[in-house]
Amino acid sequence: MSSTSLPNDDEKSQEEKPPASNPSSDIPDGGFHAYLQVLGAHLLFFNSWGIINTFGVYQEYYSVALLSHESASSISWIGTLQGFLLFLVGILTGPIFDRGYFRHLIITGTFLVVFGMMMTSLGNTYYQIILAQGVCVGIGAGCLFVPSVAIVATYFTTKRALMTGITAAGGSIGTRIRVASQSVTPFLTDEYFLPGGVIFPIVFRKLQPTIGFPWATRIIAFMALFLLCIPLAIMRTRTAPPPKARALLDLSAFREAAFNIFSLALFLSFVGLYFPFFYASIYGSRITGLADDVSFYLLPVLNAGSIFGRIVPGLVADKVGSLNTIIPCAVIAAILAFAWLGITNAPGLWVFSVLYGFFSGAIVSLPPTIVALISPDLSLVGTRMGMSFTFAGLGLLIGNPIAGSILNVQDGTFKPAIAFSAATLMAGAVALIVVRAWVVKSRKGWKA
Repeated sequence: MSSTSLPNDDEKSQEEKPPASNPSSDIPDGGFHAYLQVLGAHLLFFNSWGIINTFGVYQEYYSVALLSHESASSISWIGTLQGFLLFLVGILTGPIFDRGYFRHLIITGTFLVVFGMMMTSLGNTYYQIILAQGVCVGIGAGCLFVPSVAIVATYFTTKRALMTGITAAGGSIGTRIRVASQSVTPFLTDEYFLPGGVIFPIVFRKLQPTIGFPWATRIIAFMALFLLCIPLAIMRTRTAPPPKARALLDLSAFREAAFNIFSLALFLSFVGLYFPFFYASIYGSRITGLADDVSFYLLPVLNAGSIFGRIVPGLVADKVGSLNTIIPCAVIAAILAFAWLGITNAPGLWVFSVLYGFFSGAIVSLPPTIVALISPDLSLVGTRMGMSFTFAGLGLLIGNPIAGSILNVQDGTFKPAIAFSAATLMAGAVALIVVRAWVVKSRKGWKA
C-alpha cells in the first residue's frame, strides 16, 4: 500500500456519516432510497460525461470560427484533456469518496464545472479555452464521475449492472427536437425523441447562431448548476468510512493479473473509442456531402444510440455477467469501426452512427461493474475505480490527438485515422477476452 494517506477529519458532522455497516452483508439491492441514488448518479453522469460528450460540437465550432487558426489535432487536445482529467482525478476522488467525503466532492465538482463553462464563454484564445474548458471542467467532471458510479455499486448486487447502465445513460435524458425529415435522414420522422448527451450539443447548436458563443455556453453552465443541485439534495452514502485513513492507492491491485489486464483493456479501448464522436460530423460533410446543418446531427444520433447501449447491456449483464456482455459489444464496435472505412454515403453513415453508438455505450457503462466484480473488498471499489479509470483517461488523452495528427480534413483523408481507431478498439476487446479467461479460471464458473 502507498504510504501517502488522507487525513481523517474528526470534525465532520455526525449527520453526514451513515451508520456503520458491513459493506457487503446488507446491500439493499432496491428500495426507494436506493433508486434515489440512481437518479442522483444519473444526473451526476449527465453533467460530467454529458458535457464532455458535447465537445464534438465545440470542436466543429472552434475549427471554423474561434480557433480556426489551430490544427484539428490541437483543438482535439481540449476535449481529450477533459476526459483524461475526469479519469485521472479519480485517483484522488476514489479514496476521498471511500473516506466519506461524498458531498464535498459533489460541491467541488459542481463549482468547477459551472465556473469552467462560464470562463469558457469569456475565452477567445487557445490557452484560455484549454485552461477553462479542458482543465477546469475536466477536474470538476472528475469530482462528479467516480462518486456517481461508486455509490450505485454499494446499493445493488443482482441489479448492479442495470443500475450502473441507467447511471451511465445520464448524458442522455430525452429531449424532443423537430427537423425536416428529408433534411436529416430518411430513417427519422419529422418529430422524434433523441435521448442524450444530445441535449447540450443541440442547445449549443441552436443558440450559438442567434445569441452567440458566450451566451450559448453560459446557458449550458446554468443548466448544469440547476441539475447538480438535485443530487446534492437526495444522495447519501450507505457505508461508513473506515476507522483508519486509507492510502490513496491500493497498490495490492497491481499484483492481481485480472486488474492489470483490465486496466490495459480500458487504455486500448479508450484510445480509439471517441474518434467517431469527435469527427463523424466533419466526415459527414466532407466525404458524404451532407450539409453542415445536417451532418451536425450525427453526434446526437451517436449519443442517442449510446443510451440504449448503456442500459440494455446492463440488463443482459445482470443475467450472464458483465464480462460476458462487454466482450461481444467491444468486438462488434471494433468491426463497425473497420466497416466505417468503406462508408462513403449518407445512409451508411447514419446506420453506422446508430449501431456504433449502441455498442460503444457498453464500453463506457460496464467497466465500473467489472471493477466491483474483480475487487475482493467493496469498500475499496472507489479507490480501484479511480486507479483503473486513469488508464482509460490516458487512452482518451492521446487517442484523438494522435488520430487528428494523421488525418487531413482539408484533403478528406480520414482512413488512416479510422483504421487506427478500429485497431485499438479490437486490441482492447482481445484484452477483455483475456480478463474473462482469467476470472473464469479463478472462480471456476462461466458467469463473469
